[in-house]
Amino acid sequence: MQDSSDNVGNPDWLNSIRWTEDGLVPAIAQDAETGDILMMAWMNAESLRLSAEEGHAVYWSRSRGKLWRKGETSGHQQVIRDIRLDCDNDVVLLKVDQKGGIACHTGRRSCFYRSLEDGQWVEKDPVLKDPNRIYGSK
Repeated sequence: MQDSSDNVGNPDWLNSIRWTEDGLVPAIAQDAETGDILMMAWMNAESLRLSAEEGHAVYWSRSRGKLWRKGETSGHQQVIRDIRLDCDNDVVLLKVDQKGGIACHTGRRSCFYRSLEDGQWVEKDPVLKDPNRIYGSK
């Protein structure tokens, strides 16, 4: 009987994903109740596997070069209700319960808080909590 994982310890379902040359896939976090798009981040095979196993969103931080458990600093975890893969196998959708109501590091509910109006980006959504109070001053 053949093992259900490949030679790097990943489950077979991860082999269906069309990873970028860097071994990443874009992941969109969507509020499971409202359908609001909360954020986009990157995942590698390990972060996606851990997310599926643990039931909490784990992303890959390109700037820090390491795994990033959403909410590890802020407390604003994303509890996963469903993980979906698009028709081209190159984008992952996480339907989540957003703890604390804030997904964005700017202190807003969503990272998509600006709207294009008359050729300018206009901030539409308020800051719910000062990021310095969430993360401490840097």
